[in-house]
This record gives sequence, structure tokens and C-alpha cells, in this order.
Amino acid sequence: MSTPDAATVAAGEATRPRQVLVTGSARGIGRATAARFGAEGARVAVNYPPGELSYAQETGQLVENAGGAALLVEADVADPDAVRAMAETVHAEWGPLDVLVNNAGICPFADFFDIDLELWDRVQHVNLRGVFLVTQAFTKAMVEAGRGGRVISVSSISAWVGGSRQVHYCATKAGISSLMKSLAIVLGPHGITCNAILPGAIATDINRADWTNTAKVDYLGSRIPVGRIGEPADIAGMIWLLSQPESAYMNGAEILVDGGMLVNLQ
Repeated sequence: MSTPDAATVAAGEATRPRQVLVTGSARGIGRATAARFGAEGARVAVNYPPGELSYAQETGQLVENAGGAALLVEADVADPDAVRAMAETVHAEWGPLDVLVNNAGICPFADFFDIDLELWDRVQHVNLRGVFLVTQAFTKAMVEAGRGGRVISVSSISAWVGGSRQVHYCATKAGISSLMKSLAIVLGPHGITCNAILPGAIATDINRADWTNTAKVDYLGSRIPVGRIGEPADIAGMIWLLSQPESAYMNGAEILVDGGMLVNLQ
């Protein structure tokens, strides 16, 4: 199969709404990303885990208010059967995706010696196995469609640095970044690029408790050269940029979006 060139992909996108799945899009970065694609008139499959329908409905409304179309799809991304059913639903409704955003993730903070096997496995299964399962389930149809596409996975600055209460989480984020590099090799020949976004300190529900700690917020703010904690929209904007035809030659990259926090060693 020949690789679609940027002009072919751009021409196809100009004649129809793009079809996008954002996992874990009931809240936070996922919600902001879904809304961003909605603003460009995309069809957005809003994935959410069991128990978060009301949040997903809010996201779907944001997508539609912005000018897009929303399809709510419940699935625990760690569950192979649920992922398979989600793929069947999306494909039956819209056909193959143009953009897959792997965003779903959990980070139950815990001291190293308090992490039992159940907690370790749950974090691994949602954060890393979920990316594998969802990407495998959706990219086969993308390959068969022959029009290229994007796989964008939300890793973390924690892929590059450690965290005393994020031992389980950091390992998964490094795994996501590595997985995208391998898939860049597998899927690149089909015009499907695979890249990882590494958010820094972003104010989301996953770390809500941190933002009530004034001392910690002040410290982080002092470490970030742009002078503020990041917002979900900061990450959504970079994901959107990676989905554009102009990014067609970026493949297997890790893109740090942290306001300069990591480089501020002084």
C-alpha cells in the first residue's frame, strides 16, 4: 500500500468532517481536546469509563455547541471486550477514524511501599494496556481505509522524571512514549503518524488535591518560566496542532508541553 501524501490527506479532510476518538474525554485534558476538535467541525467520539455518563454528556454538549458532532461511547479502556465493542460502535456509526487520541489515564498517588499488586496492575492496565488495546482496535481500519491518519497519545513529563508517590504511574507514561516510537515504525508506512505529548504541571481532576496546597502551587509557579500552571486547553491545542496536515512529517516524537519547567534547573 502506498503512503498517502500530505496533499491527498488535506484534500480528503477538506471535503468531509474529520472523525476523531478521544479516550477519557469526560473530563480534563480529554474534554478540552474533544471540544477543540468540535470547534473545527469534527465528529468526536467521546469515550468515558463506567459511571461517568453525566460528565461525558457535558463534554458532548461542548463538542456540539462548538460546531461538531458527538458520539458518546462507554468503555473501560483496560477491558479488551469493552474496547472491541467501542470500535464496533464507532465504525458502524462513522467508519474509520482520522485521528485517535489516547488520553485515558489514572494516577492514584501512593507511597511506594503501599502499592500492592492490585493497584500496580490497575494503573498499568488503564494507562498502558489501554493505549495498546485502543490503538490496535482502531488503526487496523485506518490502515485498510488507506487515507492516513494520526495517533496521538498523552504521556507525561513523568516519562522523563520520577515521582516518589507516582512509581506505578511514571512507569506507564514511559511505556506509552516507547510504544508510540515502535508504532511510528509500524504505522508510518501507511501514512499514520504516532506521537506522544508530555504534559507538565496541568490543573486537572487527576491532581485536584495538589491545587488546594497553596505552598505547592506557589512553588510550581516559581519553577515554570511562563509563570503559571498549565490548563487542559494548553495540551488540547498541541494535540490539535499534531493532527494537522502540516505535521505529517512528525512521527515517533515526544513533545514536552510544560511551560519550560523541566529546563529550569537554577
